Amino acid sequence: MENYFAELYERDLLKLRDEIKNFKDDDNLWRKEDGVSNSAGTLVLHLTGNLNFCVGTTLGNTGYVRNRELEFSATDVPRAQLIAGIDGVIEIVKNTLPGLTQQQLEAIYPLEFFGPKSTAWYLTTLYGHLTYHLGQINYLRRILEG
Repeated sequence: MENYFAELYERDLLKLRDEIKNFKDDDNLWRKEDGVSNSAGTLVLHLTGNLNFCVGTTLGNTGYVRNRELEFSATDVPRAQLIAGIDGVIEIVKNTLPGLTQQQLEAIYPLEFFGPKSTAWYLTTLYGHLTYHLGQINYLRRILEG
């Protein structure tokens, strides 16, 4: 099995960065619509916190300490800071994922959110999580800004 995780993550993290850059109004980064529980800014903080911890700390030993509660409570973080967070995660992905061997990918992931599963299984799940929220951000931007 080829280790293609870094390529996929980088591709969609770049799309995430573009989505945030494409918001015309900074205030819309923090707006929600009826029936939408999180703003685009909140989702960016959540995704960067999640990947910093689950890829950076857990696989890359970066030492990042996650504050999940803050991911959902912080507001009005400047766009430049959100983009810098995305760029930081891109670097973590590029520095961590290509170096994982087939043996490491098949090994049990060190954290067990969903029970004992392989690292490849968790990386696939985390990638789905990224793309799910990326799609939400895209629709929210189009709804808010036409």
